[in-house]
Amino acid sequence: MAREVNAAERLGFAVRVSGFYAAVFLVAGTYMPFLPLWLDWRGLGPAEIGVIFAVPLFVRIVVTPAIAFAADRLGDHRRVLILLSWGTLATLLVLSRFASFWPILLVFLVYALCWSTVMPLTETIAVSGVKRLGLDYGRMRLWGSLSFILASFVGGFVIDAYGKPAAIWLVVTGAAVSIFAAHMLPRPHQRRDDDAPNRPRLTLAEVGRLARMPSFLVFLLAAGAAQSAHAVFYTFGTLHLQKQGVAMGLTGVLWAIGVLSEIVLFAFSRRVVALLGPLRLLAIGGAAAVFRWIVMSFDPSLTALAVLQILHGATYGAAHLGAIYYIGERVPESQAGTAQALYAAVTAGIGMGLATSLAGRLYAAYGGGAYLGMAVIAAISLAATLWLMAADRASGAGHGAR
Repeated sequence: MAREVNAAERLGFAVRVSGFYAAVFLVAGTYMPFLPLWLDWRGLGPAEIGVIFAVPLFVRIVVTPAIAFAADRLGDHRRVLILLSWGTLATLLVLSRFASFWPILLVFLVYALCWSTVMPLTETIAVSGVKRLGLDYGRMRLWGSLSFILASFVGGFVIDAYGKPAAIWLVVTGAAVSIFAAHMLPRPHQRRDDDAPNRPRLTLAEVGRLARMPSFLVFLLAAGAAQSAHAVFYTFGTLHLQKQGVAMGLTGVLWAIGVLSEIVLFAFSRRVVALLGPLRLLAIGGAAAVFRWIVMSFDPSLTALAVLQILHGATYGAAHLGAIYYIGERVPESQAGTAQALYAAVTAGIGMGLATSLAGRLYAAYGGGAYLGMAVIAAISLAATLWLMAADRASGAGHGAR
């Protein structure tokens, strides 16, 4: 009987978290490919679009760890995610009413306050299921990737049919769905009553010790640079494909191909992590990114673009999987939310903010040649990861060390 209850709990947890991943990536799958088109329709230039996407990212440097720290202290990440999901929808509805640079930038800042912490808190809940219930992280996360494919594929045809103004409403729809999914998330695991009063609470001193660990700082550099190297593609990829003459429907297909490669990786994530370990996955992501962005700088053909999109499974998927499991292995559970938030603050805050700001300037000046700058950032990620691997070998830790 106990086994049946445990199986039901595992299934329920996995389904609810998978559903929230799917809802969150309805937002990401329309926001990243299509919102730049809406900003372009509003009359903003490449440099302004780069600033719009970059400045809110810097808000995450402080806001995301602060909210995650509060959620760790509260011990109820679900409740915080519900509030953040409602805030995301509200700010997007306000955003739809503005048409000039400064009002849009100000609303984006508020949007960043809400949206920036959604993913690290979701990852924290998912990893808690991996540790407590023996779930497969990749099997839950892949539903987000499937949702991204659906959103980007359908969104491309919606934009073809209704034009650039429809982009904002695609994102709003995803945000509305995420509210429902947030309310369906599993409630926090209840510890025994006699243990609750003695449960240690996360302190700022513990966070400070984590943030000062040399290996953790180098890890943040490696993981942050790996994701930041996507800045040109995320911000200007769709616009540049349009300039190359690629139809919007085919653009959606190209985005879908990239995410499909993630899904294949995530479906076998437990075996892949067991075989390679987190740091080797991160190194593969960095090496693949160097190659991918160098080739992208030459405006390759449609066939070559499709092949390069398959590499997204490595440049994003492998790097992200390696980062999540690295945190899961080496950071105590009481600090997990804050560690995920620091990872998000670096990847989607400092790193992506700097890279997106740079991307706007590079793209305005060099067009597709801006991808060469992203190749340099990817090389930094690879170098930092190799340093971590060498440090592990020197200490005899290996890829499975805590």
